[in-house]
Amino acid sequence: MRVIGLMSGTSYDAIDAAAAELRLVDDRLALRPLGMVSEPYDAGLRAALAAALPPGTCSLAQVCRLDTRIGQAFAAAAVRADRELCGGRAELVASHGQTVYHWAEAGRVHGTLQLGQPAWIAEATGLPVVADFRPRDIAAGGQGAPLVSLVDLLWLRGRPGTPVALNIGGIANLTAPDGTAFDTGPGCALLDAAAREFGDGRQSYDAEGALAARGTVRPELLGRLLAEPYYALPPPKTTGKELFHAGHLRRALSGLGALPAEDVLATLTRLTAETVADAVRRVGGTEVIASGGGTRNPVLMRMLRERLAGVAVRTSDELGLPADAKEAYAFAVLGFLTVHGLPGTVPASTGARRASVLGSVTPGRLGLRLPRAARRAPERLVVEGPGAERPGLERSEVQQQEAR
Repeated sequence: MRVIGLMSGTSYDAIDAAAAELRLVDDRLALRPLGMVSEPYDAGLRAALAAALPPGTCSLAQVCRLDTRIGQAFAAAAVRADRELCGGRAELVASHGQTVYHWAEAGRVHGTLQLGQPAWIAEATGLPVVADFRPRDIAAGGQGAPLVSLVDLLWLRGRPGTPVALNIGGIANLTAPDGTAFDTGPGCALLDAAAREFGDGRQSYDAEGALAARGTVRPELLGRLLAEPYYALPPPKTTGKELFHAGHLRRALSGLGALPAEDVLATLTRLTAETVADAVRRVGGTEVIASGGGTRNPVLMRMLRERLAGVAVRTSDELGLPADAKEAYAFAVLGFLTVHGLPGTVPASTGARRASVLGSVTPGRLGLRLPRAARRAPERLVVEGPGAERPGLERSEVQQQEAR
């Protein structure tokens, strides 16, 4: 089945659309990456979204407009991915949507809201769409995140030692082999906030860590930031820009005088490296497989490697999944599992009472024609094609087993 996974993370800069060919073969799920396209939000929509996110406020009218406009933007990305990556032969779209609020209090998650009305995607592509992945896990008592944990566990199973999957987006999260998974804290969220606060209005992030590279870490500011109680909470736990936003940074800076932008960025980069490294050590990681936009920040990756001396830190590119597209591929997998009647969560990762089949399905142009339910859940994910470190099933083997 050719599936398009759509993802826009907490940095809300662009919609990533990754296409994959997915097949169940005995106890394995084979994934062949078909590529990724990325569609930046237009400036007006991005500004409207930024204004609506916490700590900002918005009306229901604004929520309705955002839901429609984000849905239309996701639809355009899906149409492009189908045309350019699948030759017009995609069969399913899995859309994460745009998270605008994650309702977490006292260690519990009570609700979550992702915008991007899937009807626009179904209408534009003619394909069925799986969306709203997170609420079902929350209804079962889970955190609704990190949902990529199931994919990480299937993908890294069998690697030696204690491999840890790490994603550094606006928020950073990890998954350990025993199923422990949680948000470690800010990935690039505070870095992006600082770039906007100290910039000229045209810079939304610290490109390649250039500002941080020229700065000096300020111990007093770092100490204030590390005192945030979230870091001491036990997993499972999740967070978001409801906590780690510009106001959080302003409070930490209060009373410290005018610090150079470069020093603030250097300190925030160290904060991300410190909190991620602490989380990796907490789960006993011996290898880190990193993905997400933060991996493109060489200063952050250098600081992380320094803090994890003796632990191999690699990117998911080395194992066949592009770091920029890994989450989009993960949601393609989750959508595939949903239409085959298979759970998409790991209770040990999210804290839910049970594993759940995720999402809601919007029918395509031909109505709702789901594939036959799978007889068994996969125990392993095998990435095929160039760049995959462990190809697992070769193409001929897959074809032989499918022919049986």
